[in-house]
Amino acid sequence: MTYRAPVRDLAFTLQAVAGIDQVAATGAFPDYDADLLGAVLEAAAQFSEGVLAPLNRIGDQTGSTWADGAVTAAPGFADAYRQFAAGGWTGLSAPAHAGGQQLPKALELAAYETVHAANMAFGLCPMLSLAAIEALEAVGTEAQKATYLTRLVSGEWTGAMVLTEPQAGSDLGALTATAVPNGDGTYALTGQKIFITWGDHDATDNIVHMVLARLPDAPPGPKGISLFLASKYLVKPDGSLGERNAFRPVGVEHKLGIHASPTCVMAYEGATAELVGQPNQGLAHMFVMMNAARLAVGVEGVGVAERAYQQALDYARERRQGRSAWTGESNAPIIDHPDVRRTLSVMKAKIAAARAICLSTGVAADLAKHAATGEERRRWKGREDLFTPIAKAWSTDVGVEVASMGVQVHGGMGFIEETGAAQHYRDARIAPIYEGTNGIQAMDLVGRKLGQDGGQSARELIEEMQETLALLPRLYAGKPLERFATAVEAVQDATFWLLDRKAAADGAADVLAGADAYLKLLGDVVGGWMLAKGALAARAILDAGEGDAAWLEGRIALYEVYAANVLGHASSRLAAVGQGGALLERMSPEVLAGG
Repeated sequence: MTYRAPVRDLAFTLQAVAGIDQVAATGAFPDYDADLLGAVLEAAAQFSEGVLAPLNRIGDQTGSTWADGAVTAAPGFADAYRQFAAGGWTGLSAPAHAGGQQLPKALELAAYETVHAANMAFGLCPMLSLAAIEALEAVGTEAQKATYLTRLVSGEWTGAMVLTEPQAGSDLGALTATAVPNGDGTYALTGQKIFITWGDHDATDNIVHMVLARLPDAPPGPKGISLFLASKYLVKPDGSLGERNAFRPVGVEHKLGIHASPTCVMAYEGATAELVGQPNQGLAHMFVMMNAARLAVGVEGVGVAERAYQQALDYARERRQGRSAWTGESNAPIIDHPDVRRTLSVMKAKIAAARAICLSTGVAADLAKHAATGEERRRWKGREDLFTPIAKAWSTDVGVEVASMGVQVHGGMGFIEETGAAQHYRDARIAPIYEGTNGIQAMDLVGRKLGQDGGQSARELIEEMQETLALLPRLYAGKPLERFATAVEAVQDATFWLLDRKAAADGAADVLAGADAYLKLLGDVVGGWMLAKGALAARAILDAGEGDAAWLEGRIALYEVYAANVLGHASSRLAAVGQGGALLERMSPEVLAGG
């Protein structure tokens, strides 16, 4: 199928919902304006539609290959990456001093949605470079920035994030890779790492690995981890590449999806490495990368959902079967069957909500750095921290759900690989797992983000949602209004209950038992809030006699679809938040194993 980048949806969400104009008002982005926003999105659409989307199917069928200690990218991918780098796409939000374009992070996220939708396996490569750029900009030395940062920003080299070991997945404190001082300021890096996305390939001359390892005198556990940089080829003082470093891929994983993304097993055999940041502070430094990557993975969920939705919509308009419920036409397109149309409507509404959550998180990240006062920056940092696990987990769950619904719309043909619907489902399934599983995102939300400021960020969010609720009678009455009111109240009740249990000596199990339900509740309701804000903005444009009336009326209807099909679940989500740890304790391994 043909992918069509949703440029109008992206621009509307950035401007009318996420509030990117607040970012422009800071003055931190002198080259940014509304015209540039449109130009960037149109250019991203052109590249994603014309170059990346046609490679998606062949990448899935052929995949990357490993032989003789080297990885070859799927057909066409290396050339596509070189075009991507030449277009400046890895430097959209990077600072000007490093050769970047210094545009808002939120705009970069919107552009990258089109990349992930067109070709999720491809998008993972530059996505990890962006994470490495953020880490080096935050804690790298001036020499490291001069040598590595500028080439990552230009796309000349790519980055890889190297954490996981066979015995150390989510528990990074268990990793055993070592870095021994060489006596000249460098370190000898030794160990094996697994699940290293784009850890090796032939699309660029060099790859910069950001690796977690232990110094010889490091304390045990997470406090003994340091961050190191190891370059595939050693870099000479003049910036040219020297001999091959002592690490290599020893294989690539055979996966359910994203076949064209090489997931490497890497062996480091005394590789020359540089310390990045402070000794034994590697986990904190790596979280700079991980937080950037987690938000980007949320955008992946939106992208693959959009691609699956477009394919299902096209199929529903073409496939004819049965009688139309509205026109009475026989042999009607299946989009005229109410359940199919409801399914497509829910898919579209959830995508719009997830998109708005991710782009709003990007706006919060921009304002956390560039808002005018310290108090404003604190408030926006709290919003960014609160939203990041929601953007990652809720949006990737939407990606899987919408891709599954897309298969269902296709019926039996969706289960056949040739239609392509199955690939979206297979590709989407990894996103709730990597960059911290969605269960870990929920634990992070209730364990750290909710209470880090005494719940102030959550309270401010609830107040903003209540303010929007007070405006909604302009548009809606009855159930669409009542469901949002009930949902906001559920968030408030759940938030206060969790804060109380966090403060209790015996509350830890209760808080963790409710974590997943709370994240889903908050995602559901924040998503509804975003659509409500979009509906109010659409009405304002209509009242001014501007815009595409039919499209804007659709934005108003989209909230009603969401309220009917999603917000109505708030009460059951609230009940699950309060289930308590004692209930789950009763579900012992013996009980679970009983037949």
